[in-house]
Amino acid sequence: RRCVQETDAEYMGDQMGKRTHKVGICGKFGTRYGASLRKMIKKFEESQHARYTCPFCGKTAIKRKAVGIWQCRGCNKLIAGGAWELTTAPALAVKATVHRLKKVKLGATKSKE
Repeated sequence: RRCVQETDAEYMGDQMGKRTHKVGICGKFGTRYGASLRKMIKKFEESQHARYTCPFCGKTAIKRKAVGIWQCRGCNKLIAGGAWELTTAPALAVKATVHRLKKVKLGATKSKE
C-alpha cells in the first residue's frame, strides 16, 4: 500500500522500470531485424541525433536539419556534412591534405624570398 507522505512521482518511480537499458534508441524496433542490424542502426541514430561543436562560434549547438545539412543554433549557420555525422572520415582526410599542401606551399614561397 501507498504511504501518505509519498508523492506520486516517487510512487511511480518505484513501480516502473527503464524499458530500453541495453538497446537505447533502438527499443522502438522491439525484437525485429536482428541484434547486429539494431546495433548498427543504434550507432547511426545516436550520432545523427547528437549535438556537435560549431567550428564558427564554438558552442555545442549543431544539430542535423536534413540529410547532409547541419545547422548551428548558436550562430544560425548552415553546414554541409555527412548524412549521419557532421564530418566524415574522407572529409577529414581531404581537410588534412589541403592543410598540409598549404603549409608546403607557404614554406616554398618563404624560401624563395
